[in-house]
Amino acid sequence: MWKLEREDVHFKIYDERKLLVGYFGPEYGQIEPEDRAAQVIEEMHKRQEKIAGGYLLLPLVKFGIFEEGSEMDMDYVVQKLEAVAYTLSVWRQLMQEKSLGRHKIIVSHTDHDMLSITLYLGFATPIPLEKNALGQEIGKLLDVIHQKGLL
Repeated sequence: MWKLEREDVHFKIYDERKLLVGYFGPEYGQIEPEDRAAQVIEEMHKRQEKIAGGYLLLPLVKFGIFEEGSEMDMDYVVQKLEAVAYTLSVWRQLMQEKSLGRHKIIVSHTDHDMLSITLYLGFATPIPLEKNALGQEIGKLLDVIHQKGLL
């Protein structure tokens, strides 16, 4: 269901409709010397070296109220904020269930009406830097997120 496509040092994640749903940034570890990072990372991909985890960037919640110039009434704003609160509670429960404590939330750089979340994923066993292997591993969590209506 999920397809990864490498772009530079990270992977874009697409759903079955070929829509971009997020990004995965492998944790490459400490690269020395730093000025050769791009070359070292490229070599790691060619050798399909194993990584212990990485960072999953996904949309967290869309507010539907921060559209410049749009007019709303109180009921509309309350309805939207209640929907946001519900979505955040589902995310919080999922993060607790899956022990996803390491995270950060930011305003999306492409949509200022949306928050994005970056989750740290530690793999049970190291996974090769290969899109199908990574997709299979990351897909386990993405399937749960999708089933809960969060993607």
